[in-house]
Amino acid sequence: MKKECLKKTDNLWVLHNGKEYVIGLTNKAQNDLGKISFASVPKVGQMYNKGETLIELEAEKATSELDSPLTGTVASVNEKIAEDVDVLNDEDELNAWVLSLNDVEENEFEAL
Repeated sequence: MKKECLKKTDNLWVLHNGKEYVIGLTNKAQNDLGKISFASVPKVGQMYNKGETLIELEAEKATSELDSPLTGTVASVNEKIAEDVDVLNDEDELNAWVLSLNDVEENEFEAL
């Protein structure tokens, strides 16, 4: 995995694995929100534009809507979230992945 394939915004990280763009919570978002108790994630196949609300979170410090950093179609979601939302509180932020997108414009990713 190349280091330049991982980009971060304040609250989300995006990892291009060569096939899809995986999106997850940064440690900063985890710290700002506190322990996450609920997450609403999109369904596979839904299309999102950059800037549209992608993820809704409820946590001990705040309720937050996180906007999509990219335009694309949801290719997969982390099924573990439905079973145990605590996975989003993992200190290893790569374990706190939420979903992946495909059909993304490469230039949007490069501009992050």
